[in-house]
Amino acid sequence: MRNTGDTLSLIVDDIRLHGAVFRESELKAPWAVRLATPGLTSFHIVVLGPVWLLRQDAPALKLETGDIAILPGGVEHRVQESIASHAAPYDLMPELDRMHATALKIGGAGAPARLLSGHFRFDVNLARPLIAALPAVIHLRSAGAPPAWLRIGLQFIAEEAAKPLPGQQVIFNRVADILLVEALRDHVQSMPEGDGNWLLALRDTALSSALAAMHRNPERDWTVPELAEIAHLSRSAFADRFTQVVGQPPLSYLTDHRMRIAAWKLAHSDASIAQIAAQVGYASETAFSQAFKRHHGEPPSKMRS
Repeated sequence: MRNTGDTLSLIVDDIRLHGAVFRESELKAPWAVRLATPGLTSFHIVVLGPVWLLRQDAPALKLETGDIAILPGGVEHRVQESIASHAAPYDLMPELDRMHATALKIGGAGAPARLLSGHFRFDVNLARPLIAALPAVIHLRSAGAPPAWLRIGLQFIAEEAAKPLPGQQVIFNRVADILLVEALRDHVQSMPEGDGNWLLALRDTALSSALAAMHRNPERDWTVPELAEIAHLSRSAFADRFTQVVGQPPLSYLTDHRMRIAAWKLAHSDASIAQIAAQVGYASETAFSQAFKRHHGEPPSKMRS
């Protein structure tokens, strides 16, 4: 059962990816770069390799041409031409303040390498379940050559970065969306069965369909029998399977999702509390406020203020 596309797209839409920045580096040995982006997701696309990614207390990771490494939590790391490189690491973070039309040149006169590095951000609250379920590094392998979508994407980014144009940030965000979905798709498909990660639900047609329904229409007054019908399972079989794979009962998952959406709307929209209550499935502002306080520890009026 491998129907991850629609549900995965809805989850990525929900986490509000924004602020994507790309920066190309032309590197010649000896070289090393350092990057730490706490609160942001960082990534490296290897345009010409191989290169090595090193993290503290973790095995070195070899990245070949066309490979992509995404670090969902933005943990500090280094990328360099070899495991034993003695080059002083260049801090990439200041270079990611904006898009640059020209490549950053680092290193000496040795073997060349090229990276396209960057970061993007999510709404912290909306993305928390996803980030918590992901490893420190997602390694998307390319079998020695960039896939067609990446080759087109790299050319597209280069052309866009060449000069400032209206709507550019939206375009970079969409490219980052594609990058993230491809990496998540690959990661979900490679996960072993029974490892206790809720992302396995995306690989399960029944559970994926139910998750998609909840993410598509969080305001609907869903019941377990209705979700079980979408999943084509009996009520008890669906509830048991959902709880076992996702780690909580279906309606508890729905409530948590609604509360994350509500918190985002309180911070980023002008909708009234009563309007937000309706948008996340509550018939009254009072019922919504009580549920919100139980979940977040404070009433929606206080969070908004």
